[in-house]
Amino acid sequence: LTLHVYDSRDWRQGGRRGTRGFRERTTSVCGDAREHAFHAEQTARADGLLHCVDPRVKLVGIFALGAPAAASRSFAVIAGLLAIAIALAALSHVSFAVLLKRVWIAVLLFTGVIALPAPFVTPGQVVWHLPLLGWSVTAQGLASAGYLVLRVETAATLCVLLVLTTPWNHVLKAMRVLRVPAVLVTILGMTYRYLFLVLQSAHDMFESRRSRMIGELAGRERRRVAAASAGVLMSKTFDLSNEVYLAMQSRGYRGDVSVLDEFQIRNFDWAMLAAFSLVSIAAFRLVG
Repeated sequence: LTLHVYDSRDWRQGGRRGTRGFRERTTSVCGDAREHAFHAEQTARADGLLHCVDPRVKLVGIFALGAPAAASRSFAVIAGLLAIAIALAALSHVSFAVLLKRVWIAVLLFTGVIALPAPFVTPGQVVWHLPLLGWSVTAQGLASAGYLVLRVETAATLCVLLVLTTPWNHVLKAMRVLRVPAVLVTILGMTYRYLFLVLQSAHDMFESRRSRMIGELAGRERRRVAAASAGVLMSKTFDLSNEVYLAMQSRGYRGDVSVLDEFQIRNFDWAMLAAFSLVSIAAFRLVG
């Protein structure tokens, strides 16, 4: 048997074969997810325009801007709402690089795949023919694809702004103040926190197994190890969920989550709510 010692650079590059295996990829994904969540928590507690707004006003205002973006059939209106979202991000010290990597590129790729058939299957005025395939591209299809991509980009930017400028527990409490069912709020809160616990457990499992590996495993053995690890992780999380629920009940949980921070609407919050409302009403009037 040949013992191969990994250093940090070798692990990042995938060892001698130049490609990372299942364990390395999983460990890297777990670390990246926790790093992104930590960055979001730090950003949510920074100083900026939206950071100073009451979470309830912020939640209502974000949805007030997102509603006309979803209903509008005007590129100018949707682009204007996206420009407002970008301006709010700049005033809230949210990096454009973060929006580009986490929102705009990801949404463009995902939505672009969904919207790709629209220019070819939507009937209308033909504006171009593909040289080799002979498919017809219609103006109406291009417009439909453009509307879809621009709407999703705007809505995603607004939602990410809410998350990056508001601590998650404040978002949940604002949802309860707005009469969102307690069960839904509890599920969202527990899911958010529990995901990181599962990621940590998965990271520890794969790191522990990796530290005990000698040589290379065959493909069949790697698949067996991956399946066994997934089963063990599922069993651990199931048992832990029961323990967490019993611990919550023993500490007074009766179906609703309490947060120590108290919200208080100031004159600045009323002014921001009025600004959100005016922009939303103006956008809806332009939609009509």
